[in-house]
Order: sequence, then structure tokens, then C-alpha cells
Amino acid sequence: MARILITSGPTRQYIDPVRYLTNASSGRMGCSLAESAVAAGHEVVVVSGPVMVDYPSEATVLWVTTTEEMLDVARQEFATCDGLIGVAAPCDYRPQFVQGQKISKTGQPLVLELIETPDIVATLGAEKGSRWVVGFALETEDHRFRALVKLEKKSCDLMVLNGPEAMNSDDNQVEVLAKDGSVLASISGSKPEVANHIMQIVSQRLVQA
Repeated sequence: MARILITSGPTRQYIDPVRYLTNASSGRMGCSLAESAVAAGHEVVVVSGPVMVDYPSEATVLWVTTTEEMLDVARQEFATCDGLIGVAAPCDYRPQFVQGQKISKTGQPLVLELIETPDIVATLGAEKGSRWVVGFALETEDHRFRALVKLEKKSCDLMVLNGPEAMNSDDNQVEVLAKDGSVLASISGSKPEVANHIMQIVSQRLVQA
């Protein structure tokens, strides 16, 4: 059995003390993967952004808010894990400057300068050593090509490709891609059903490797 790190949910990047950038990730896919991994007998650590789902009680759950916090905590936990499933949808951009007070309306356009946040899966993938990494790619065009590029750039062993319709949904439709570009599986159904299939592939190809 393995000790598996799962990143889950969205992150928030604050503009001012009350407003933030985020996305519609619900954490349901991460929760389903955690449940499936626990059921398979694995030790599970979840690093989660703000969500309303109930992760399995058997898992260790560590809560974070920003992308930078998620990376810091995930990096600490990954040091003692056998593998990572990076299903979280971290916010890719943050304001260059965060206002210390609530921004007041002026009747004029508000211009935000955004800079990229760290890529969590790519960072941990570069540091993985003998450990394994499974990434998730949500794409709206050139789906498989973009997912395979990410697989290589992020040093992943598998990449799970899905689309924006997966966000905040009870169901999902994914392709599981291998390093050689082959499609190992096309899976659709409820997120728990999809998670079970993904975990079977992870167990067969990575955990028992």
C-alpha cells in the first residue's frame, strides 16, 4: 500500500481583504479520489482549498487558501509520500499588488495587474525522484495535445484529461493518458465511479510498479 498525497479544490487569490480570484472547482473529484484510495487501503493526505465537501475521516486533511499555501503544504507532505494525485484547480494568477483596504467604487474601470502563481504539480514533479505523479488537465481546445504537453512539462507519469463541464458537477468524463501518448482509458460516469477507475489504473501501473 502507498501513502498518497491528493491536492483538491480551488484556491483563492485575494484582491483586497474581501474580494478574490478563484474558479468553480468543488473538490468533488478530489474527495472521490480520496475515498477510493482509502477504500483500497492506502494512507491518504489531502491538501485542500476552500470547499464544502466532506473528505473521508480516515484521510488526513490539511486546509489552505492560496496557491502559494497549497504548494508549501503539499511540498512538505510530499516528502513522506509515495505519490501525488494533483486534482486541485489552483488559481493560476494573482494580483501583483493586494490592496490593504476594501476597494471602493469610483465609477471608473478597475485595472488589475495579474502575475502567474507557482505551478504546484510541475514543481513537485521536478522534485519527485523515485516517486510518481498523476496530473489533471482541464482543457477547452486541442485537448489531448495540450494534456500531453503538460504531462511532459510537469514530469507526470499519467495525465487525466477532462473539460470545464467537470467543474462543480456530479459527473465527469476523462481520458487517462500515458507518457507515450496512448489513451489508457476513456471513463465517464459519476465522480466516484470515475475515481474508482482512475485509482485502479494508478494501482496497477504506479503503486505496484
